Amino acid sequence: MDETVPRGDLLMGGWERTGPVVVEVDGSAEGLRVIDYACTEAMRSGVGLVLVAAYPARGPQAVHKPWQTPERVGEFLRIAAAHVRRQVGQALQVTLAPAEGARAKVLSGAARDARLLVVGRARRRGPERLIAARANLALARRSDCPLVVVPGSWKLAPGHRDVAVGTDGTVLSSEAVEFAFQAAAERQGNVIAVHAVRRPLSPDGSWVREGDLALAEVLARSAADYPEVQVTRYLTNRPVVAALVHKAHEVGLVVLGAHAGRLPIGDPVARRAMVAVATPVAIVPHKPTAYTRRLR
Repeated sequence: MDETVPRGDLLMGGWERTGPVVVEVDGSAEGLRVIDYACTEAMRSGVGLVLVAAYPARGPQAVHKPWQTPERVGEFLRIAAAHVRRQVGQALQVTLAPAEGARAKVLSGAARDARLLVVGRARRRGPERLIAARANLALARRSDCPLVVVPGSWKLAPGHRDVAVGTDGTVLSSEAVEFAFQAAAERQGNVIAVHAVRRPLSPDGSWVREGDLALAEVLARSAADYPEVQVTRYLTNRPVVAALVHKAHEVGLVVLGAHAGRLPIGDPVARRAMVAVATPVAIVPHKPTAYTRRLR
């Protein structure tokens, strides 16, 4: 296997990269479906696939579970690589990347030049679901590429080519919208732009006009860059997460923006969506560029 990972190029201040797709390997049966998703994305984009697994640093006070040893992690990676080969043969460059350290540090480091970072969403209940979502959101904020969180129950559905993107009418949505259009173009699908109105509805219907104008402004640049992608504007007064859950059944990917950086910024919509949506969710960190600064 070729251990060379191509570097990514960030173009036009957006998220169009040529680096590999990086995926976390956790050794679970459900995790193989997450690897399938990452493999599909790598094949679609014509880039390599990097399989990453983290194991805790060793030390005098360290306590390790049997599956956390470097030897066990290496076995997980070999099983994952064999699974990929069964799926696509030698059509894909695969790199194994075991690494010592905390999960967030290892994954964000491995994805420094990546096109995409893919992780799984384990089946958890109660508060544990939000804790896991918060951890993935923190990972997205510190990563240099979009993060896709894939439910363990995900299965490839060829008909689900469309992409839904949540917008709030601000520059926070700019990179998310651009990524959604790019993803839809690669899938030969279309975009559903979801915008939830947060203020009381006016009887004269002005909320519809204002919401449509806000959507038109945030969609304009990407719509011009991807004229082959058709756009459906979905305006609603429902809570935004409920609207995203509703539209997620029609698409293969839901895209949301989030603040970049390591500060503990809430982004409650992204956090709740990762828990509630049954479709893979892409979290695209907002990093101001010269273009987005002009939109402020």
